[in-house]
Amino acid sequence: MAMDYYGFMFLANRFMRFVFTPRSVPGVAAARFALALACLAGVAGSLPAWAQTGTLPKNAVTAAPVVPPTAPEPNKSALDTELFYQLLMGELSVYGGEPGEGFSLLLDGARKSNDGKLYERAVQVALQGRSPEPALAAARAWAKALPNSRDANRYVLQILVGLNRVAESSEALKAEINGTPARERNTMISAIPRIYSRATDKKLAATVVEQALADSLASPTHGVTAWTTLGRVRLEAGDAPGVLEAARRAQALDANAEAPAGLALQLMDAKTPAAEEIVRKHLAGKPSLEFRMGYARALIDGQRLPEAAQQLQAVTRAKADHPQAWLVLGSLELQDRKYEAAEKSLRRHVEVNQAAGGNRTDTARAESSRGMAQAYLQLAQIAEQRKDFTLAESWLAKIDSAEDMVNAQSRRANILAKQGKLEEGRKLLRALPEKAPNDARMKLMAEVQLLRDNKQFQAGYDLLTEKSRTMPADQELNYDRAMLAEKIGKLDEMERLLRQIIATKPDYQHAYNALGYSFAERNVRLPEARALIQKALEFAPGDPFITDSLGWVEFRAGNLAEAERILEGAFKTRPDAEIAAHLGEVLWVRGKRDRALAIWRDGAALNGDNETLLETLKRLRVKL
Repeated sequence: MAMDYYGFMFLANRFMRFVFTPRSVPGVAAARFALALACLAGVAGSLPAWAQTGTLPKNAVTAAPVVPPTAPEPNKSALDTELFYQLLMGELSVYGGEPGEGFSLLLDGARKSNDGKLYERAVQVALQGRSPEPALAAARAWAKALPNSRDANRYVLQILVGLNRVAESSEALKAEINGTPARERNTMISAIPRIYSRATDKKLAATVVEQALADSLASPTHGVTAWTTLGRVRLEAGDAPGVLEAARRAQALDANAEAPAGLALQLMDAKTPAAEEIVRKHLAGKPSLEFRMGYARALIDGQRLPEAAQQLQAVTRAKADHPQAWLVLGSLELQDRKYEAAEKSLRRHVEVNQAAGGNRTDTARAESSRGMAQAYLQLAQIAEQRKDFTLAESWLAKIDSAEDMVNAQSRRANILAKQGKLEEGRKLLRALPEKAPNDARMKLMAEVQLLRDNKQFQAGYDLLTEKSRTMPADQELNYDRAMLAEKIGKLDEMERLLRQIIATKPDYQHAYNALGYSFAERNVRLPEARALIQKALEFAPGDPFITDSLGWVEFRAGNLAEAERILEGAFKTRPDAEIAAHLGEVLWVRGKRDRALAIWRDGAALNGDNETLLETLKRLRVKL
């Protein structure tokens, strides 16, 4: 009998459907089995070979992700009658709930026929049966029998990684790289971080990848991709110096390549200032607009908002219909209280989104909807600042997203509060439905913020104290309660809560900063205040508000020159009214009166209602 495995699988599948339908009638199944077997025996000598183009399903739970074969195995083995029945019984065993027996029969059949598809089927049966070690043995047997099979090598590689036998995967990875045609090799190399994403020992994975990429790293054609890939794997391993080296080496090979700069962008923070050098080199050329957007986001994360705004303005000049750039720019301008500029940017975002219409993917439409909701909320906030409550409500009425309803109602509640209807605003928030597990918490935070904004500190503290009984482990709520406790003079309670947060969540920098600043503000326990704030800066290096706290400690300790230096840096990084208040006072005490007045005026322009600034000017009897 001459029949290939494709023909066998077609016939076997027909056989399974015939025998095991309906499953609920065992007698019928037995009769069908006997009849089908007789039919198979009668036609075995005359069946033609069917060539199937599809592959077997790969969506079962496996020990490791399996990459589909790139092409069918060329070998179409001839199946004799004995082997035919062996494979049939193997498939019957798999269907009948005995995958181990089925695997053994199929693997033996693969060895006898030297057929790649049979080896692949044996590997799949083992993986689907959650038996990765037998799957690995079958894949290795396949690779040994057919050493030129990339599919076999790919299974070996991914099963080894799935089993966390990373060190053993080196040879398979090398073979996969070298076996990939040159025109496809960069794509293959770029996929390596995904292959090793499940490895638990990330440092070992980085070492294995570096060894396997040795030739590619030195290649003019593949070097940029290889170095960038190695950098991505090192990033997963937490090797920042190694990532920087990889990014530099890749950029040296091609100054215009964006991938190395994108790698450096992921490291761009106060701990790794060298990463920004790589980013800036790329910016000096012709970076994509999306790269500029990424750089702007990194600057925002670092609280370098004026620089971020410059990058966003560059994007909008180059592409006037870039909706995300207009939205983020408008948000920054609103944060800086540049209301006219913010309104212009946000309106432009709305216009661009509306002009784009509905000819977008579902993901793009969802992103557009969220962006529009944010723009409407911020436009309502601008109108609210101008006391144009009718316009503010008209913007809020445009929001139809359930996800943004809490924010919309919070703005409505603020509008009511500004009209002397605080309790109506609270009722509005409390009436919001609770459809998701986190909705109750969001409503609570919105109400507390409403009370804080309207200086109802005791009511906010009482509300959080009441709710803390049901959410005692929510450290963010405890932090808010501590801040409100300070506002109403409960300083011992504030310290107790903040120390509780530090003990429970040691990396929560806000608690260290708040406690240290409280000591500095009261001019007590200054050495401890300095230690607390320095600890906060370990978790948030360069944060301008924590830096401001440190400058204030130095001022209280009498270190005026150091206080001025620290506060100048904080204000440069983040122009803010409260930082301006502190810097101005240090300058005033040091006799630099003109400079102090200029800083205070800048602070008043940013936020003339800031309590710290107003208190400072009143205490020093200064009129701007």
